[in-house]
Amino acid sequence: MTAARDRRVVLLHGLWMPGASMHWLSVQLRAQGFEPRIFSYHSVSDQPGEVASRLADLLQAEGEADVVAHSLGGLLALQALRDRPALPIARVVCLGSPLAGSGAAAGMARWSPATGLLGGSAELLQHGLGRWDGRAEVGVVAGRVPHGLGALFAGFAGDHDGTVAVDETRLPGLADHVVIEASHSGLLFSAQAAAQAAAFLRDGRFRHD
Repeated sequence: MTAARDRRVVLLHGLWMPGASMHWLSVQLRAQGFEPRIFSYHSVSDQPGEVASRLADLLQAEGEADVVAHSLGGLLALQALRDRPALPIARVVCLGSPLAGSGAAAGMARWSPATGLLGGSAELLQHGLGRWDGRAEVGVVAGRVPHGLGALFAGFAGDHDGTVAVDETRLPGLADHVVIEASHSGLLFSAQAAAQAAAFLRDGRFRHD
């Protein structure tokens, strides 16, 4: 396995976020020896297939790398790897990504005035990916601080981060999964989330102590 100081990491933001939202996490990963690069896209106006294709082109050009993605970004990253299974990506860390489908997105879609807010990713957000059987090892960091507006649309029954339920971040085929004290947006600024992401990128597993 390539040493951390030589490991390139591509960062993807989530819905309604700019690429700059990944800057703090980028700084944390760089301090631990990784070489982060932020991939930006228009989360509402761009179609997921188009984003996944552009991302795949970048990942192919970058050579061996890993991915850290927040929320919708995790779905798009795995879609890109599913579409092009030969991409040289070893590990993917998803932060609060509704890989099994988002109840909040489904609730918004039922409320027609809000449907446009999800853009072209509405279907992907609502239904998720089903399971993961790709070559890359995928780990998920989920939050359980319920600060956010997702509960207005989803009616969460269990732990959630205010936008995504912990159960919605679980998917058959994951290499590891960990739950931390953070809200959905707080995952981007959590020292614990950054440390867990770095641990998985290095070792293929999270710290469960």
